Amino acid sequence: MEANPRALDVLGDPTRRAIVDRLRRGPSPVGRLAEGMPVSRPAVSQHLTVLRTAGLVSEHREGTRRIYRLEAAGIEELGRWVDALVADARSGGGAQAGTPPTPGHAGGRPHVAASRREKSPVPPDAPKDGGGKKKHGKKRAGRK
Repeated sequence: MEANPRALDVLGDPTRRAIVDRLRRGPSPVGRLAEGMPVSRPAVSQHLTVLRTAGLVSEHREGTRRIYRLEAAGIEELGRWVDALVADARSGGGAQAGTPPTPGHAGGRPHVAASRREKSPVPPDAPKDGGGKKKHGKKRAGRK
């Protein structure tokens, strides 16, 4: 999964897993996928966008409708990663002692870029409120 470390993160969401399970039955428009889901249709569309960005789902248009389907290449990549994980577990835990893990995999988890893990230190004199604009709490002129 070196090429796509987000696939497992994306499937960590139960709604996305439910969408993937529904797509296992075949291609489907958003409306059909959203039927009976505990989230709104726009929320299902947002989840589909995340799945598409991760390479697990693709879409095509039929008139005004978007039809979604599982993307075999993304699912196969995920499967190869899981197969390698199973093989490592069967062989007694993977790499020999002192041997670094396969690039992109650390401790059986996909690689997360350092820029996402590490945040820059906050200077001690930085404002406590984050220094940004406040989104709420300011009244507009002329309104009570």
